Amino acid sequence: MKTCLFGGSFDPVHEGHIAIARRAYETCGLDEIVFLPCAQSPLKETSPFLSDSQRIDCLEKALKDCPWARIDTLDLHMPRPSWSWRLIERWRELHPGHDLYWLMGTDQWEELEQWGRWQYIASMVTFIVHHRGTAPRPRPGVEALFIDGHHPASSSAIRQSLTSSSPFPSGWLHPSVASELNIHRPPDNQKNLPPE
Repeated sequence: MKTCLFGGSFDPVHEGHIAIARRAYETCGLDEIVFLPCAQSPLKETSPFLSDSQRIDCLEKALKDCPWARIDTLDLHMPRPSWSWRLIERWRELHPGHDLYWLMGTDQWEELEQWGRWQYIASMVTFIVHHRGTAPRPRPGVEALFIDGHHPASSSAIRQSLTSSSPFPSGWLHPSVASELNIHRPPDNQKNLPPE
């Protein structure tokens, strides 16, 4: 079983995440891609904007037409922060015999040395690195596959849209996810009103 783990905040999941995962699935001979929402990234100072349940709901909606993908909440039940090495180690214990891959973007690949126990991670997985046209530099002794593609969606821009009640950019969110987030968006002109 060739399983690709796709860890991230998915705060919220957007069509860029889905496009990257689909590209990896179609080009790397994978059997499945597992979306693993993280509890708290060690490299981020703040907790996710959306709650765990909201992020999972959005993932379920975004992936409903992707039979090759599934969601696993393993990391949400582990101690914080979310160390990738610990997550992968636990996954291997629960799923022995899986040939593991780890999907990431070029920005994460370039910061790999900042990850806790990154060389240990490299001994457990083959990295699949998504880039937008120029393949990043390989690392000697680290197994990696490089895939290209482009989607402009940005979780941080979507969060800004949520907090300002401005429209979502077209094509950035699955329609069901956009609908879900509109439910949780504060009413216009109500966010900063003083209590009565």
